[in-house]
This record gives sequence, structure tokens and C-alpha cells, in this order.
Amino acid sequence: MREFLSLFTSNIFPIIAVAGAGFLLQRRTSLDPRPISAVIFRILVPALVFDLVLKTEIPKNDIVNMVILASGVLFVIVLLSWALSKLLRLPQALTSAFILSASFINAGNYGLSLNHFALGEAGLLLASIYFITSALWANSVGVYIASAGRMDPLRALKNLASVPAVYAILLSLILRALNISLPQAISRPIELLAAAMIPMMLLVLGMQIGKASHPKHLGLLSIVVALRLVLSPIVAWFIASALRMPMIGMQVGVIESAMPTAVLASILAIQYDSEPDFVTGAILVSTLLSPITLTPLLYFFGV
Repeated sequence: MREFLSLFTSNIFPIIAVAGAGFLLQRRTSLDPRPISAVIFRILVPALVFDLVLKTEIPKNDIVNMVILASGVLFVIVLLSWALSKLLRLPQALTSAFILSASFINAGNYGLSLNHFALGEAGLLLASIYFITSALWANSVGVYIASAGRMDPLRALKNLASVPAVYAILLSLILRALNISLPQAISRPIELLAAAMIPMMLLVLGMQIGKASHPKHLGLLSIVVALRLVLSPIVAWFIASALRMPMIGMQVGVIESAMPTAVLASILAIQYDSEPDFVTGAILVSTLLSPITLTPLLYFFGV
């Protein structure tokens, strides 16, 4: 019990504390978190990824395996949640909301922070690869699901070009290949922006929870929580084992896959009118329950 408490206080409580500050800010001021989210997505995330890839040595095979794992988990849960929605005969809008809530995870705000606290810089870099992969799929497959199939699949794939972190990775890889070092006048501003990303993400997470309404469809929400917090990390473990990933890769992949529903799922549901209240409820419930599943998971991995 003491070890569980230590894991919680050192790895999960700091996340709750910072997100709690964002929650209180939202409740007191009703600030709109969307402009802050845009700054994070378009500036801070690319800065962090660029800085990490440029400075950290990581085998290419580990990067490829993490992309495969993140993609594999997503598509397994998408297919399973789609099958369940057909079995339950859900209406189209609720089907889209159900699949979004179960499949798209908070690999950024929550996942990057927890992997950084638990596994250090190496864990943060691998978690960033998982996060970017998730963001790519969310901006293509996620848009297609949220639109209930109304969007042209080719147009949905073109949304991949709108993810700035992809260009940050490509640029950092080119600089590494050419053995080019950045002058401090450029590297230090990037480092400052990178350092701001995780606390800003956690504040926005708290602000989003502060805007959440009372959950609806509690029976369906319980299925989403089970898929999101329990089944998803199990799927990740099997994929990581099949790929024979090193321990830190397996740890990162499974921990990221155990994250609650992504805030982006709510944004997509609002944009395409796919039962946004249900998705917001899934974010709220899965986030509040996540410490109950994540603490034993950290204990299992001995981090």
C-alpha cells in the first residue's frame, strides 16, 4: 500500500495538481481553452518534439515499433467499438461519439506528463512518438469518424498535413543527418518553448474538465471506460510483446494506451455534431477514474 501511495504522489498527483489549477481557473473565469490549445498544438508541441529528437539518441527501430503499436491499438479499439455500436444498435451520431470516446486517447496532456515523471527523458521521447502518431490518426481517421462517414476519405487524409509536429520531426532528422548544430540564439528559445509544453497542456486539460457537463448514457460510458482504461493497455502489451520491444518501449506504449479519452475527441464531436455531451462525459469520467488504473500499472512495471 505504501508503494502504491508513493507511486501516486510522485507520478500522478503532480498531474492532478496542475490540472486542478486549470480547473479552478476555468470555474472562476470561464476562459476559453481553445486559443491556448492552438498555441500548444502549433508551437509548443513542435518545439518539444524538435528539441527531443535533435538531442536524444534513439534507434530507428524503436521509433517504427512505437508507431506500429500506437496505430495497432487505435485500430483494434476502433473496430471493437464499431462492432459494439452495431450490436447495441446505436444511432449514427451516438455511434460516432462512442467510437471517438473509446479510441482516441489523451496521449498529450496526460500521457506525456506521466511518462516524463515515471520514465524520464527517454520515456518522454518515445511517448512523443506515440502522441504524434495519435494526433495524425485523430486528424484523419478521427475526422472521418466524427463526420459519420460524410467526409471524403482522401480529404480526411489531407488533414495529416495540418499537424505541425510532423514538420518538426522531419527538420530535426535532417539536421541530425547533416550533423548541423544550432546556435544558442535559436536553440535556447526552442528549449524555453519545449519546457512550457507539459505544464500548459495540463492546465488546458483542467480547463476542459472544468467545462464538462454532467455525464449522460452512463451504461455506454462504463463500456467506454473499460475499453479505454483496461482493454486498450492489454492490447498494447500484446502488440509490444509481438514486436519484442525493449522494456522502456513496452512501458511507454502500454502507459500511453491506458490514458483516458482525448480532449480532441470532444472538439471533433462538437465540430461535426456527434453527441458532444456524451464525449465530454467520457473525458470527465475516464480522466477522474484513470488514477485507479494507472497507479497499479506503474506498480506492475516497477517504475
